[in-house]
Amino acid sequence: MQGAAGGDRAVLDGETYTVTRSISIAAPVEKVWRAITDPEHLSRWFGRTVLRGAGVGAVGTMTFEGHGAVPIRVEAVDAPRSVTYRWNNDDALRILPPDLDESSSTVFTFTLETQKSGTRLTVVESGFERTSDPEANLESHRRGWDLEIDKLVALLREGGR
Repeated sequence: MQGAAGGDRAVLDGETYTVTRSISIAAPVEKVWRAITDPEHLSRWFGRTVLRGAGVGAVGTMTFEGHGAVPIRVEAVDAPRSVTYRWNNDDALRILPPDLDESSSTVFTFTLETQKSGTRLTVVESGFERTSDPEANLESHRRGWDLEIDKLVALLREGGR
């Protein structure tokens, strides 16, 4: 698998206010799909994920150490090709109790493509122009996607289901 060390790092685009990371993973699409859509599997590499409901409109939280519970909602699903989530960005985490803040939340989409060697996973997060500090939030989330996707790659390498 590529990406866990070195290349394929997340990049930010200050003109479109997006963070993008694309990586080849030596695992079949079905396995990667479960890892990015099933709350039990998401919880193994991302934040502790709890969703009420299934598919578009499912709502819940992702809990990260040091950040607490982050509201999240499933925005779009095209199984097994793409899934889009909306979540509060760093600005909205100050809201107590945390509710999904439509005015400043960001959206991230995972897209999967079958390759001879496995799966090409691309994540694009957008909407940072609506945050109080777009540049700082872009950089924070760029680092975050490097860390989180590396954890996914390691889990799949170890045979995580």
